[in-house]
Amino acid sequence: MTRGSGSEETGAPEAEPPEAGSPAVLDHLVHATPDLDRTLAEIAGLTGVRPVPGGSHPGRGTLPHSLKGMGGAPIHLLGLGGGAYFEIIGPDPEQPTPDGPRWFGIDALTGPRLVTWAVRVTGITARVAAARAHGHDPGTPVAMSRRTPDGGRPAWQLTPPGTGASLAPFLLDRGDTPHPSGSALPVLPLVPLTAAHPDPGVARAEPAALGVRWPGEPVTAGPTGLTAVLAGRHGRVAFGRGAVAV
Repeated sequence: MTRGSGSEETGAPEAEPPEAGSPAVLDHLVHATPDLDRTLAEIAGLTGVRPVPGGSHPGRGTLPHSLKGMGGAPIHLLGLGGGAYFEIIGPDPEQPTPDGPRWFGIDALTGPRLVTWAVRVTGITARVAAARAHGHDPGTPVAMSRRTPDGGRPAWQLTPPGTGASLAPFLLDRGDTPHPSGSALPVLPLVPLTAAHPDPGVARAEPAALGVRWPGEPVTAGPTGLTAVLAGRHGRVAFGRGAVAV
């Protein structure tokens, strides 16, 4: 897979289905937390940068059944460079409890965790079909939107995201919607992105079925998990299970 800058990345050869549109690029990383305010304060203290409010997803009663767990989830953003960003997401205590479990496994978290990553594609329906033909089902694409602080309503399509149980990314097709990284986000460059999995071969096969190359260092054997190191104002900070200066 390539980053938004088009640079070559380390990983297994990309299996890009010709019917799936343009090459997939890293869109964003998702850092989920059960306590959004506390996590934002921690990130600001470690990095020297306060994440920027990015709006919230619609609340209960406004989503189709498959998206009920996304209701009332506010997000905050940091740029990663290369057309990608870092998303911090957590529950909003001022909004009604959604009709189902919140996405990204937020309800089961005991602390913040880097749970998954998204790749930006075009022709998401064709890409899903190609992935299924290669033995991996990323789920059915659904329409999604959020309210931004300036009153905007960006919309896109995506496949259901994971909860950190695997390293497979979810797919996101923004169509003509402007990308959040172009909205003057503070940038903390992504230095390395690393991952572990009990079976690194399986971890490589799932993205390959999507036509995606893993965008970080080679996957190592171990408990499933992602770690992203960002270059903060006070030095490097590792985000995995929590966050720590390195």
